[in-house]
Amino acid sequence: MKILVLADKESPWLWDYFDKSKLEGIDLILSCGDLNPNYLSFLATFFQGPVLYVHGNHDSCYKDTPPEGCVCIDGKVYEYKGVRILGLGGSMRYKDGPHQYTDRQMRRRVFKLFWQIRRKKGFDILASHSPAWQLGDGEDLPHKGFKSFRYLLDKYAPRYFVHGHVHMSYGRSFKRQYQYQDTTVINAYERHIIEL
Repeated sequence: MKILVLADKESPWLWDYFDKSKLEGIDLILSCGDLNPNYLSFLATFFQGPVLYVHGNHDSCYKDTPPEGCVCIDGKVYEYKGVRILGLGGSMRYKDGPHQYTDRQMRRRVFKLFWQIRRKKGFDILASHSPAWQLGDGEDLPHKGFKSFRYLLDKYAPRYFVHGHVHMSYGRSFKRQYQYQDTTVINAYERHIIEL
């Protein structure tokens, strides 16, 4: 299964220079947040499979203008063709607004998902907006990762952890892909393809 993962920046290759053939062979599109809802709706119009998303910290407009034809998996375990995807959007709380959480609030969100995770016997992909604590995160509060994500990776060892939020343009040493124990961590900035 090929999954197109997206986050934080609308890809001109997909939006401005769109050609339907660019989506050939892709089974699923997964947005890790902070994307224009019209961009996701545009992709859903041409794509045959599901377009899934979690919220980014800048996705407050989704309340009034949700991406049409797309499925929000934020706070759920979603299964597609046997692949189980756990969605947890948002970032570390650094100001008032939706889709921002303290580490304690995110831990409570994770705790509420344990029954779903148990019923599905784990998950194959953790899809979030923010990275995990000390795994590709930043030192500033807005870009600090969640400790509860590290807990999920340690306990369930999913094949992939896909996130956004940390941009290539931030000047940090950006890593697109790296390994954490048995999990491949992917920063989905703009676009990337993973294969299961």
